[in-house]
Amino acid sequence: MQIYSNPGKSIWPQLCTRPAFDYSSLESLVAPILADIKQNGDTAVKKYATQFDKVNLDAIKVTAEEMNEAAALVPANLKAAITQAAANIHLFHEAQKETIQQINTMPGVLCWRKSVGIGDVGLYIPGGTAPLFSTLLMLGIPAKIAGCKNIVLCTPSNAEGKINEAVLFTAQLLGLKNVFKLGGVQAIGAMAYGTASVPKVSKIFGPGNQYVTAAKQMVNRQGTAIDMPAGPSELAVYADETAVSAFVASDLLSQTEHGIDSQVMLVASSENIALAIGEEVNKQLLSLPRKDIASEALTHSRYVVIESIDTAFDFLNEYAAEHLIIASNNALELSDKVINAGSIFLGNYSPESVGDYASGTNHTLPTNGYAKAYSGVSVDSFVKKITFQQLSQEGLEGIGDTVELMAAAEGLEAHRNAVAIRRK
Repeated sequence: MQIYSNPGKSIWPQLCTRPAFDYSSLESLVAPILADIKQNGDTAVKKYATQFDKVNLDAIKVTAEEMNEAAALVPANLKAAITQAAANIHLFHEAQKETIQQINTMPGVLCWRKSVGIGDVGLYIPGGTAPLFSTLLMLGIPAKIAGCKNIVLCTPSNAEGKINEAVLFTAQLLGLKNVFKLGGVQAIGAMAYGTASVPKVSKIFGPGNQYVTAAKQMVNRQGTAIDMPAGPSELAVYADETAVSAFVASDLLSQTEHGIDSQVMLVASSENIALAIGEEVNKQLLSLPRKDIASEALTHSRYVVIESIDTAFDFLNEYAAEHLIIASNNALELSDKVINAGSIFLGNYSPESVGDYASGTNHTLPTNGYAKAYSGVSVDSFVKKITFQQLSQEGLEGIGDTVELMAAAEGLEAHRNAVAIRRK
C-alpha cells in the first residue's frame, strides 16, 4: 500500500474519497419491484423471495414454534454472550431517555418538550454469509426503550425457509413478535407500503446491500423515513509511537472483512510506525478466512503519515470516519481534538469490535463523511420530540404586545388577531 507522507491540504479531498457507487443507476431495476409490491402486496413479495432468495414461502411470518425451535439450536455459550451484550446495550441506551423539563419562559408562559416513540418502525437485518444478529440488538433495544408500539423485523431465509437461529433467538430475547422471512428490496417495499401480512411502518432502519440501500433511498423520497444515509463500512486509526502495531493491524483488517467496498485509513505519526503496521497487516491477512474480501478492500484503503498532531486531527476531522480508533497512551486528551466521527475508541485496549458487539454503544453509524452532520442510532432515532406550551390569561397578557407587534410587522393580521381577540 502506498504511504502518503505529510500530504498538503490540496490533496486531502482526494485522500478522503470513499469507494463510490451510483445508487441512481439501480433505480430502473428497483423501481418496478417496489411498484409491484405496492400494488400486489404478499403475492409480489413471495414472487421476489422465490426469484432472488430461491425460496417458496407459504407463509412469510415466523411462528412462535419456529422461534422456539431456532432458539433451541443456539449454543448455550452464544446465548450467554448475546444476553450479556444485550444487557450492556440496554444499560447504555436506557440512560439516553430524557426527563420532561417544564420551563416558565415568562410568568404564566409554560413550555416543555416530550419524547414520544415512533408508533411503527421496521428493522431490516441482512442474512447471507454474515447474519447480523448484533445489529438486531443495536436496533431492537433502543426501539423498545423508546416505546415504539409496533416493531416489524424483516430478515431473509435460506432456500428451506429457515432464518438464522441466532437472529431468531435475539428476536425472541427482545420480545419481537412481528418477524418476517423477507430480504432485499421486497422487505423494504413490504415495510414501506404494508401488505396483508406485513404492517406498514413510518421509519425503516438497518443495513443492506446496494439494492436494499437504493430501495431505502427511494421509499424515503416517497415519504417513509429511514435511519440515515448509508454507505460501505469504514475505520480510521490514529497511531503514534505508543501504539501496538499488531493491535492496529488487527483493527484495520477487522473492518476490511465487511466487504470489498469497505475502507480503512491509517494516520500515523511517523513513517516507521506506518511501515511496522503495514508489515503486521500483511502477516495477519494470510490467516483470515475472508482474506480475499479484505485484500480487495485494502486496495482502496490508505496509509497517511502526518507528523504534526494538530494537522493529523484536522485531517481526521475532514475524513469524518464512521469509526475512529486513537491508538495512543494519550488517547483521552487527543480525543478533545475530534469533532467529526461516528464512534471513537480510545487507547490500545479498545478495539472497534467491542463497539460492534457488546460494550453498549450503538454500531449503526454515519458513513461516507456524514459524521460531519449525522449522529449514530440512539434512542433519539426512535422518538419524535413534541413541544408543548400552556399560557394563563396573565401569561398571554404579558407576552401579547410582543406577539402582536411581530405579527403586524410581518403583515400577518390573522396571527395578530388570534392574540388580540383574547386580550379583549
